Amino acid sequence: MGTLFDADDSVLVVIDVQPGFLRKLTDEMAAQVVERVCFLVGTARALGIPIVATEEEPDRHGATLGAVVGALPAEHPRHRKPTFGLAFSPSILAAVESTGRRSAVLCGLETDVCVAQSAIGLHDLGWKVAVVADAVGAAGTAHDQGLRRIEHAGISLIGLKGLRYEWISSVDRLSLPGLPKDAPAGITL
Repeated sequence: MGTLFDADDSVLVVIDVQPGFLRKLTDEMAAQVVERVCFLVGTARALGIPIVATEEEPDRHGATLGAVVGALPAEHPRHRKPTFGLAFSPSILAAVESTGRRSAVLCGLETDVCVAQSAIGLHDLGWKVAVVADAVGAAGTAHDQGLRRIEHAGISLIGLKGLRYEWISSVDRLSLPGLPKDAPAGITL
């Protein structure tokens, strides 16, 4: 496995972008995470990258936010996640493994719990893992603590812009149909 993330070997994992978790964030952080996750989903779709989406206790936290559902392919499954780390949920792990890819790129909520435990669990199983640092969130100091924990575990932290260009990999692919052209707020492409 190389150091760069290749679109042909990546799977995008969208973790728990649900109202119950978004309510814990500031309005600004919640809006940024949702916009950036939707941008990643659009980019993945345009590049043919498989997407796995999870929901933790949707009866309690609500279903995946409508904006994210709208960015996903029509009737895309959202896997119910009974554990904090998806590697401990056999059906979700099977969905990730069934993509045939070996590089997992994670975004969503919450940085210090479900994102961190999912990233570490996949890493421990031999996956190449990256967390999109500007497309995850958690309230207060938990966000930075989660990022430090993830990085300390040997997992790559990557920015949305850097990942986008790694996945695209060449100038001629910048014009692919469906590739989002408008950057999320705070990101310059």
